[in-house]
Amino acid sequence: MSDDTSTNETNQDLLARLKNLAQPLVDSLDSRLRDQVDRRVDERVDASLASRLSVIERAIADLDRSLKELEGRLDNKD
Repeated sequence: MSDDTSTNETNQDLLARLKNLAQPLVDSLDSRLRDQVDRRVDERVDASLASRLSVIERAIADLDRSLKELEGRLDNKD
């Protein structure tokens, strides 16, 4: 049993050391992946907003033209 306990403690110690050595690499990869995901999400949001804003801008331009036509009709009636 003493050998099993000693082996288990050695395994746990090696595992802890491996985790300590690998943790900076894991943290770095995690940070890089998070940045890439954030950048891609930002690009998609920007594209979606640009598309929706262009629709709104066209609608505003259509309303502006309609208002000018109505104003022109009212001016002609006077």
